Amino acid sequence: MDFCPEREIVVGTGGKLRSIRVTSAAQFGIAAILLSLLLGAMALILSVATTRADIARERAAITAQSRAVAAAASKSARYRKSVEQRTRELEARQDFMDDLYRAHFGEDEAGVDGARAEASKQVAGARAEKLRLGAAVDAKPLQAIDARQRRFAALLTHAVRRRADQTAHAIQSLGLNPEALVRTAARAQGGPFVPWPEAQASMPQEMEHLADALARMELLEASLKTIPSGRPTMAPMQSSSYGYRRDPFNGHAAFHAGIDFPGRHGEPILAAAAGKVTFVGQRSGYGNVVEVAHSNGIMTRYAHLSGFSTSVGRKVTQGQQIARMGSTGRSTGDHLHFEVRINGQPVNPRPFLQASRNVRQVQQLAATRAAGVRNRG
Repeated sequence: MDFCPEREIVVGTGGKLRSIRVTSAAQFGIAAILLSLLLGAMALILSVATTRADIARERAAITAQSRAVAAAASKSARYRKSVEQRTRELEARQDFMDDLYRAHFGEDEAGVDGARAEASKQVAGARAEKLRLGAAVDAKPLQAIDARQRRFAALLTHAVRRRADQTAHAIQSLGLNPEALVRTAARAQGGPFVPWPEAQASMPQEMEHLADALARMELLEASLKTIPSGRPTMAPMQSSSYGYRRDPFNGHAAFHAGIDFPGRHGEPILAAAAGKVTFVGQRSGYGNVVEVAHSNGIMTRYAHLSGFSTSVGRKVTQGQQIARMGSTGRSTGDHLHFEVRINGQPVNPRPFLQASRNVRQVQQLAATRAAGVRNRG
């Protein structure tokens, strides 16, 4: 079949006619050229479309990568912030433990089974680790400090328990139940709730044990400090003891609730322990009386006085003058009648007044340590 027959085209120019013969081969050539141009244009359009799609995909990939980088940067910033916060917490905990150690055991305290020497090494190691935290973003230095602090807390807990046991033994030597005193003292607590500043939900176990040991030691020492163990007068003799005796006025059997110290008129009467004056005046049979309340329901009574050197509401320290010896009330001569009462019931004052040197040393140590804590506070 002849798809492209030969054609003749007549063109008129300048009043003349000219004919142009277009052969079949020329027609095929022109068609081929046009087809080539069309295919080229289509290829160009397809290439442009493909390029645009690639560009769009690259832009999407770049956007996703940028978002991933931003998320990673945010995560890194949060992690760094977390590390910095943890660093501050550990540094605060270390400072607290250093102060705690100095407050309760001093700089050169001996006799704590090497706890001080080992704890000092732990503190030095923790301090060295802290110097590495300036540019650190990993948790390894923090973990090292945390481990050292936990070992330090365990060592300190051991030393605190030993000291608390020593105080408990001193209280037992006075005929009192140390654990009962602790329970009584523990009921008188208060203050605002301040959560433990740790990243964890609860206080580390080592810190809990240390806190419990410290609380027990402080309650025992506070109880021991206010137990009357000082002599209420410098008179060396006791004319009448606690318990059974014959009444000096009628000779009948009677119960004597205290100890009598004979002496000279006007001789100073001293507080046997720190406390608060709760009564100054006269009581039947006792004459002029001063009463001082101490902790844990303990009260001391000083009777037959010739005069007073204090007033109700005054806080007194052990050995402070509160009155003068006399012979008021039911008395046969100048002397001091001294009582110790626990929850209103009289007990024998002799064990308190004859406290061993060890008890007095523990009392003095507790008082010194408490003063140190107050000064640091």
